[in-house]
Amino acid sequence: MYHNLEQCIVDLEKHGHLVRVHEEVDPHLEMAAIHLKVYEAGGPALLFENVKGSTFRAVSNLFGTMERSKFIFRKTWEAAESVVALRNDPVKALKHPLRHVRTGLAAVKALPLKKSSALPVAFQEITVSELPLIQHWPDDGGAFVTLPQVYSEDPDKPGIMNANLGMYRVQLNGNDYELNEEIGLHYQIHRGIGVHQEKATRKGEPLKVSIFIGGPPAHTLAAVMPLPEGLSEMTFAGLLSGRRFRYSYIDGFCISNDADFVITGEIYPGETKPEGPFGDHLGYYSLTHDFPLMKIHKVYARQNAIWPFTVVGRPPQEDTSFGALIHELTGDAVRQEIPGVKEVHAVDAAGVHPLLFAIGSERYTPYQQVKQPAEILTIANRILGTGQLSLAKYLFITAEEKEPLDTHKEKQFLTYILERIDLHRDIHFQTNTTIDTLDYSGTGLNTGSKVIFAACGEKKRELCTEVPGQLKELGDFRNPRLVMPGIVAVQGPAFSTYSQADKELRDFGAAIQRKGAMPSCPMIIVCDDSEFLSRSINNFLWVTFTRSNPSHDIYGVNSFYENKHWSCDNVILDVRSKPHHAPPLIADPDVEKKIQQLFSKGASLAGLKM
Repeated sequence: MYHNLEQCIVDLEKHGHLVRVHEEVDPHLEMAAIHLKVYEAGGPALLFENVKGSTFRAVSNLFGTMERSKFIFRKTWEAAESVVALRNDPVKALKHPLRHVRTGLAAVKALPLKKSSALPVAFQEITVSELPLIQHWPDDGGAFVTLPQVYSEDPDKPGIMNANLGMYRVQLNGNDYELNEEIGLHYQIHRGIGVHQEKATRKGEPLKVSIFIGGPPAHTLAAVMPLPEGLSEMTFAGLLSGRRFRYSYIDGFCISNDADFVITGEIYPGETKPEGPFGDHLGYYSLTHDFPLMKIHKVYARQNAIWPFTVVGRPPQEDTSFGALIHELTGDAVRQEIPGVKEVHAVDAAGVHPLLFAIGSERYTPYQQVKQPAEILTIANRILGTGQLSLAKYLFITAEEKEPLDTHKEKQFLTYILERIDLHRDIHFQTNTTIDTLDYSGTGLNTGSKVIFAACGEKKRELCTEVPGQLKELGDFRNPRLVMPGIVAVQGPAFSTYSQADKELRDFGAAIQRKGAMPSCPMIIVCDDSEFLSRSINNFLWVTFTRSNPSHDIYGVNSFYENKHWSCDNVILDVRSKPHHAPPLIADPDVEKKIQQLFSKGASLAGLKM
């Protein structure tokens, strides 16, 4: 059990999970590049002891592997898991009260602990310019806090038990921000802090916000946990850290006494400034948009404070471990919330939010003459209306019947669906709806469409294991490559406009149809680089589902409408880059070359197997 971040770092080093970087490293691109290289190799956590331009140390890759993440929480994991499970299924406590006494006591002992309203002795006041101002990608708008714990209270019900602790990215400098006076917060109005802001705006008051950085690693994880109703993030932080969340109030702002850094300030009604660009978890830049402006009140740092950070980019990255930890802790939360659901998997390789795989039950089928999706369509709509799952664009759902299925085995799961899908019946669109703010494949910020591919019943087709002849020699659509059974990628001409694309792909579909039916290949991907897309299943998932908007980019061979339902013989997905898409993240080659010296003989990272 760690009281602070320093104790965690010492423990990790003692057990071979952390390496110190002694050399001076530039926070402008270099630290992020080192992190990415070490993460990709499955390497240790990194403590940067000499950050150029700052007196503070920095640590990254704490959660870089599941092994290390579970090691950090090894003494408190079971108790936290039990409390979350009990919150998801309180009937257990009623049926077995004595069995769950210990769990209840653990939750009570984790309640936040208020200390005296005075600045903790270990804290000193500093400025933003003294922090490690880490810029991660070449075109980022400035330096960002990537592991913040953003704290706000409900203006109608103030106090820590009604507070929200969330992880919303924070821009520290750049753009139009006045250094040391202003910072930017990136969040949507439906998030916990957005609800608080809306209430404060209605009252005509500024919203007081505290940003905690560091502290026990459990505090960081608490900020991203989708907790059951009634279990506060601060209570969960205390539960997982084995130490009550200690806090004070200074100048009316909540201060986490165990944090390494605290930034306090206010968000005034209607005040925004441009935030971004920022290299994000889909593998592209999120672009510049107006987001709430926070006017800084004070910035604090504890003695010998350590700045924790991560780097996001094309998955998998360190935030993949966050997702895995959350999945383990929440367990059956989705199954409890949505009856009939057996499993929902937000596919990390596709950027998490764009693509969901799900398994449901199909109990209606005994009453049908033809076995077809029924209950799983009801379940699909429930999934797409639930929390963060509502940001998805693509949902592939089936019912487990004669053989066990695993949504985490992406290739096998897709194969199962493609063998069974009826393309005249089983594709269902939702248009003019919401998608992830960070996804620029849609028609505007937060706007796009969704599609459900639902399939069950008996196998309908054998899938092709080589490129069908119908997809060869099709003029501008060339270099067909098999991605996996039933899916072929074809390289198309560069995208120009949607009206031109509509003509191109209608002609493409007609050309295929003239060559004859092709039931063994239900899905055709039109892309910019078929060799790259087909090289790995991860390339396919990333390109296909981050670069397409279902309503605009799905076409078909012999497509038609019947009673407003769209059908086709073969699905065509246009995943070429479009002019409105955000640019992909590309590392700076000069920086990549420069950091190699840290891995050479005699340097801090020389012993790592890269």
